[in-house]
Amino acid sequence: MVKQLTFELALPPPTFAREDFVVGDGNREALAWLDRWPDWPAPALALSGPAGSGKTHLGRIWAARAGAVVLDAPDLEGKSVPDLTALAEAHPAILVDHADRAPDRALFHLYNLMRERRAHLLLVAELPPAHWRIALPDLASRLRAAPTIAVAPPDDELLGSIILKQLGDRQLHAGPGVVQYLVARMERSAETARRVVAALDQRALSERREIDRRLAADVLTELSGRTS
Repeated sequence: MVKQLTFELALPPPTFAREDFVVGDGNREALAWLDRWPDWPAPALALSGPAGSGKTHLGRIWAARAGAVVLDAPDLEGKSVPDLTALAEAHPAILVDHADRAPDRALFHLYNLMRERRAHLLLVAELPPAHWRIALPDLASRLRAAPTIAVAPPDDELLGSIILKQLGDRQLHAGPGVVQYLVARMERSAETARRVVAALDQRALSERREIDRRLAADVLTELSGRTS
């Protein structure tokens, strides 16, 4: 199985549009929760999932809908209460990526400021807040009250759908069994699917080959940097 891609492709940055998100069993509940905004039962919602599960895409969909500013955890380092107050006043919603790495006090004050304004925080991390290293008891208690929604890695059906969409977006046709072949052997993430399909497109065009299982095997070998 391909564990890590080492072949570099000239790829455009990923798009995080709603229409580019493929829904499956592992992410349907999370999407439904984000669609409920602003009707959330708490000021914050935690979105967790492993790398490649699609939580970043989900978060950006919500940010676009909510008019949220997107912050990374380091953006909160060294922020004073007046800094955070200005941030909360300027934005009706805030997404904090890698929220498990955010400084406790900054996140605590930001939570309180958003609550006072009846605004919302989306906290995105690989693990749910119950597994974060939180030294501030008041922050821990607030995050325990926040709904936590998990996103699972793509299952076979969802990964296959993602590959098919990537192929369709490039107007490519894959031969019989190609998608199933890839699903059984590649890393389970949308980003990997994007890279694999881009490589198939590149190789098929440059070598004037059909996208069949042999080309799929060549691409996986090349991307993994090892012989199958």
